[in-house]
Amino acid sequence: MQETTLPGGAPSSGFTIFDRLYVWNGTIYIVTSDPSAFPPAKLIISQPKDVGGGRNLDPTDKEMQIITPEEARVTLGERAVSVDGMTMIFYDTAQFMAHYYHWWGEIILGAMRVYSGLSLVPGIETPLPIPKRFFLPNILDNSWRDYAGVNGPLMRAAFPSSSIERLDLWEDMLKLNQTFVFERAMIVSRVAAHKNPLASKWFKMISSTMNATAPEHFWEPLRRRLVRNTVGYLPVPNNAGAIVTPPKSVLPIVTYVSRQGGGRRLAREANESLIKAMKGLEAEGICEFNVAMMEKLPFSKQVETVARSTIIIGVHGNGLTHQIWMPPTPRSTVFEIFYPESYIHDYEILARNVGHKHYAVWNDTLKTYPTGEWYEGVEYGVRENFQGNFIPVHGPAVAEMVRERLTQPIS
Repeated sequence: MQETTLPGGAPSSGFTIFDRLYVWNGTIYIVTSDPSAFPPAKLIISQPKDVGGGRNLDPTDKEMQIITPEEARVTLGERAVSVDGMTMIFYDTAQFMAHYYHWWGEIILGAMRVYSGLSLVPGIETPLPIPKRFFLPNILDNSWRDYAGVNGPLMRAAFPSSSIERLDLWEDMLKLNQTFVFERAMIVSRVAAHKNPLASKWFKMISSTMNATAPEHFWEPLRRRLVRNTVGYLPVPNNAGAIVTPPKSVLPIVTYVSRQGGGRRLAREANESLIKAMKGLEAEGICEFNVAMMEKLPFSKQVETVARSTIIIGVHGNGLTHQIWMPPTPRSTVFEIFYPESYIHDYEILARNVGHKHYAVWNDTLKTYPTGEWYEGVEYGVRENFQGNFIPVHGPAVAEMVRERLTQPIS
């Protein structure tokens, strides 16, 4: 029985890739004559229980064991049923899966960042194959799907030939009473990811992947495939941000993702100030300006709107997850509006992963952080203000920076 290896090392807790990962009787086995070459199990996987209540969710021998080849011959036998291709094993409950940001902005984006890093490892054949299956061994039903009903369809658009397997596959494997070996598999675990020092600093599952080396535009193949399969065509911008493929745009498109129909929104006068300032830029011929209330649009139209945009503006919230479908260009930018003196890292992490400049906007103050620098810590300020419906923004300040992003020479 061949030993388990780490083809790309283990750069990110909670996102670990294995070659020859074994499963028998519902337990995952690492077979190795050098256990010290592998991270502790608690940095790979956890007990499949919801987070909260101060529970210790470190894995037990039921979830994972590291055994020697000699022990494997006794425990696993002399042969194993081979499961070929790349398998993504999302070893979590549905607690956080059923959310657009957590599914796409943390689980999928983080997994693809780490997986893409294998393309930089000498000796590994490229291009890397698209994952053949996504395995959710702790999900019995459709509870992994989000309330808006978009995660499932978007998975079909991004991975049209890949299967999504659930607990019933795990149970089928148990009933066969055979050892299975996954040719290549990544175990993704939220609890394990949060044991990374960066996750403790930024409080995001995907934080643990940010020190993993990945190709600069690792997200682009998936983004293009999903946009084309969702919208029916792929908008392609030039360096100025204008769409040059039919249907074309004369100017770069700026989209304001409005939350004025729900909670955590701009004050009325701030909303009017922002729209007035941006329409002023449109009148000058700097950009084409859209106001999008995403919840009122079919999802294919939401994806098309951002896929045609060069700049997205919005109050901190789930709508800014859409930036992952916006094409990266020298001018692509996300302006994230916070209540003054508050800051969390969700959408800056997304922007850095997919190739957009990110600005935090505090009323009339804008701040961006260069590569290698970050806002220190996390700050919610007064919760009633952070989550409130009277968030201020000085429209002319945002418009001036939009002007700069769209007109400054490209270095």
